[in-house]
Amino acid sequence: MWHLVLLKSRSFVGATLRTCYPVSTSAILLPWDLLHMPNLIEPKLISGNANLPLAKAVAKRMSMHRGINVGLVEARVERFNDGEIFVEVYENVRGEDMFIIQPTSNPANDNLMELLIIADALRRSSASRITAVIPYFGYARQDRRSKARTPITAKLVANMLVESGIERILTLDLHATQIQGFFDIPVDNLYASPIFALDAMHHFKGQMDDVMVVSPDVGGVARARDLAQRIGAPLSIVDKRRGKPGEVAEMTVIGDVAGRTCLIVDDIVDTAGTLCKAAEVLMEHGAKEVHSYITHGVLSGPAIERVSNSVMKNLVITDTIQPTDAVKACKNIRIVPTAPVFAQAILNTWNGTSVSSLFDHKTLQPIYEGMYSGH
Repeated sequence: MWHLVLLKSRSFVGATLRTCYPVSTSAILLPWDLLHMPNLIEPKLISGNANLPLAKAVAKRMSMHRGINVGLVEARVERFNDGEIFVEVYENVRGEDMFIIQPTSNPANDNLMELLIIADALRRSSASRITAVIPYFGYARQDRRSKARTPITAKLVANMLVESGIERILTLDLHATQIQGFFDIPVDNLYASPIFALDAMHHFKGQMDDVMVVSPDVGGVARARDLAQRIGAPLSIVDKRRGKPGEVAEMTVIGDVAGRTCLIVDDIVDTAGTLCKAAEVLMEHGAKEVHSYITHGVLSGPAIERVSNSVMKNLVITDTIQPTDAVKACKNIRIVPTAPVFAQAILNTWNGTSVSSLFDHKTLQPIYEGMYSGH
């Protein structure tokens, strides 16, 4: 008896097939790409309400790639009068490779529930694969038991995402990389440091000998060192001893920052109290000027006012969290786009090529077109 086997991946491991089919069974192997069935092989995107502009930007970037026509699947994501979330997908997604673009930022609970319900709707609509693209992964700061009788909420969220039918996670700068181990499905954690490296080399061209990368705490040294190595800059650390949540900690600078252009690197800026205090301490230790590169601009409470009044010259964030009008209006804040890297990561996931190639800022140079030319 002959069996027709459709290979959805471009690569094929013979051992895998022999595990599924006895040696005595003959099989005709047809690469999926040869079937010419665009409605099946094109990736499809869908978005909740958390960051629709980013989702549209990703779709636009993907559409520019080799003439692939990618748009957002039409859907309704609404609230009942009592606040419950309702999702209706208007298009047929049976057999489709679906990517949900939805950060779980503020309001974290609403955006998380939207993601879960969209995934459930797609699963019940017979989508062939569901990938959650979570630019900002909420609850990641609760990745361990910091004291007795506290939850590990990041693990709980991981369980919920898997249970909803999601088969792969694509995210950017997880607060703690060990969160990847909370999942029983593949997790691709991209990094903002390649994007920041391109930006820094562009904006501080001719001044790189004066640049010093600064980690705002001991826990962020690996992230700061990564950027420092990419741009060939030395590393300094602000050692802080934190009290209660929201309180500014006592700080000590490790390293000579006198006369340096300091770049503070971190994954999250929330109320900006610690960040602005770190900038002050660096200036007190003789820094020439202070800039910050922070992946996720949560910017809650008094953050905008603090940044506006800070000695920090610029706060550079990404658009993983949809910026408010106040964020856009703040002259001290500059936003760099993530749509190019997410679009490429989705395409690589879809066609079975490596996502880790996007960890290299030299790879991102052509992806970001003329934004950072000459580096």
